[in-house]
Amino acid sequence: MNDRILRIYTDGGCSGNQNDKNLGGWGAVLEFGSAMKELYGSERNTTNNRMEMTALLEAFRAITKENQRILVFSDSSYLMDCFRKKWYVKWQQNNWLNSKKEPVANREIWEELLPYLGRHDITFCRVKGHVDLDSPKTNAEKLYSTFLEWNGSQFSYDDFVHVVDMNNRADELANKGIDELR
Repeated sequence: MNDRILRIYTDGGCSGNQNDKNLGGWGAVLEFGSAMKELYGSERNTTNNRMEMTALLEAFRAITKENQRILVFSDSSYLMDCFRKKWYVKWQQNNWLNSKKEPVANREIWEELLPYLGRHDITFCRVKGHVDLDSPKTNAEKLYSTFLEWNGSQFSYDDFVHVVDMNNRADELANKGIDELR
């Protein structure tokens, strides 16, 4: 992959997501050439989506230069689809109401994320989460094919393996955040 591109790998999770009392964690890895920065944190009584969004927001906040070329990798279809399908445009047009005419969840985080779209050249890529490529049960070729369908053919198989490894690292960081709350 190009060394002049900032790559961000994010994950978020919530232990007890459907319960009133739960533990959430988020993790992000920023990679620029050989430089790498890892971030993580946690929150009580949150949601999985909120943690996925927080991971990306905290990664964006860590960027020190403007006009970066950025690739974001996440296993959150909610987060990736919002940006890739530009749901946020309709939400803003509809005064932050979704297609069901209900208030958009986590509006405050969306409003913090959106300005970064104008500051950088960002491509959002979806990756299947929690993949163990070393497992004999894993069909890596099929996963690679799906990854290319989701994100385009510019990624080699080696790129795919690296992305999976880095997203797994972001997942480990999110779990570290949850563990620190226990």
